[in-house]
Amino acid sequence: MKLPVTIKSIIIETVCLLYVLLFVYAALNKLLDFENFQVQLGQSPLLSAFAELVSYTVPAVEFIIAFMLLTVRLRYTGMYAALSLMVMFTAYIYIMLHFSPFVPCSCGGVLEKLSWNQHLIFNIVFVVLMLIAILLYRTNELPARTLNFKERLTRIGVTMIFSVTVVTVFFLLSEDTIHRSNNFTRRFPHHPTTFKSEIDLQYDSYYIAGYDDEYVYLGNSTAPLTVTMVNIAHQNKKQFVIQLPKYKFSYTAPRLLVKPPYFYFADGTVPCIFRGSISDWKPSLVMHKKAYFSLIAPVNVDKAALRVIGSKTHENVLATIAYTDSLHLNYTILEKQIDGIFDTDGMLLYNAQLDKILYTYYYRNEFIIANDSLNSYSIGHTIDTTTQAQIKLAKIDSKKITTLAKQPVIVNKKTATYGNYLFVNAALIGKFEPKDMWKKASIIDVYDLVKNTYAFSFYLYDKGGGKMSEFIISNDLVIVLTGKYLTINKLRSDYYVPWNPKKPKQTK
Repeated sequence: MKLPVTIKSIIIETVCLLYVLLFVYAALNKLLDFENFQVQLGQSPLLSAFAELVSYTVPAVEFIIAFMLLTVRLRYTGMYAALSLMVMFTAYIYIMLHFSPFVPCSCGGVLEKLSWNQHLIFNIVFVVLMLIAILLYRTNELPARTLNFKERLTRIGVTMIFSVTVVTVFFLLSEDTIHRSNNFTRRFPHHPTTFKSEIDLQYDSYYIAGYDDEYVYLGNSTAPLTVTMVNIAHQNKKQFVIQLPKYKFSYTAPRLLVKPPYFYFADGTVPCIFRGSISDWKPSLVMHKKAYFSLIAPVNVDKAALRVIGSKTHENVLATIAYTDSLHLNYTILEKQIDGIFDTDGMLLYNAQLDKILYTYYYRNEFIIANDSLNSYSIGHTIDTTTQAQIKLAKIDSKKITTLAKQPVIVNKKTATYGNYLFVNAALIGKFEPKDMWKKASIIDVYDLVKNTYAFSFYLYDKGGGKMSEFIISNDLVIVLTGKYLTINKLRSDYYVPWNPKKPKQTK
């Protein structure tokens, strides 16, 4: 049964008007809250790498299509354009729900009360309405030759395939860009961590010295020989005093490091390293005066990675030392940009699961992954775009010293590592991020060391009005020290793959 021309016209006019209202409302909504719109695109699992381009293009296209639908001469072309855009929106939601690594919160946007599945149904309804309108469009109003029903179906099919292909290509390119050649756009999955427990330590002089599956070991800057063991599961505490042998050393920077079943008490200004068992906390001296060092990371029971001042260059150098052997330096790993001291400053870690030494620069977007002998290494990059250390030096001739002329731009503040991952406490805000979050949380960027890719980011919220001072990762637990509070969070396994292989044994 054929519909009267009048009914066809009413259906077509109604569908076009609905699209005009939807697109104009959507475009205005985006422009009136443009910053939030860009933030949402920045957190999109499909479009985050192209958030800036899409944020300007989509509202403009929506206005143009609305104008075409209101103009009789352009309406037929506008209907195909509207169909194409709505199919893109529909494909975007479908791919996000079924193929993306995470699904962001559906809050905000034009239809903020709807879930993503409801959004999908809404879009499908609008796609069907436009399909009906195109098929009913009166042939005598077509701008060119009359298209028969089969030709219209072909054109519709090509339009829909093209639209789905565009969104799919954007998704694939965005995934590659985010993980491998990021343009400083962070990806924040929805609630990647869950709160487990919090412990009030009473004092803010603690620092994290080490951990195992059962305990977090805390050192104390005001009581260097005191060790506090905090049970992760039950939050109870034990305290021990290190029975250090009596040597006439002048300690100025003592540091406790716990790597069960051993612990180390070190001071690079003496220099000395003591080693003992956590079963009795009675160490013995294993290194004295072999090398002054500013950073130390125990590798195994007989070996440590150090940062020292090289005698040849008088610059920062990474080295390893076997306590019964000599110092082995690698002068090529740290890359001098300005002076070789301030510009190469950073953080030294050892990843026991991968058997790798890690060094992350403070002032540039680089970290180094080296084997435990420092004779082979690779360079990774954080998603920040700061490739050159932004520091300015001043020489004080009367004291014959060089110091910082002004506060440098810090890129990476703190680091932790476990399994295949490096966790970096970032210091700089990325693209399309809500600025208010930086006032109440610390941002952690996660990198896959095996794939050499960026994985995702998450927030660690401030406590007691203060930022976190330290954090460590113990498999799927994030243990954070903020002032006098020790907080334990759990990482969701759908974003982060916990370490499963058996732990390597320490051998003498």
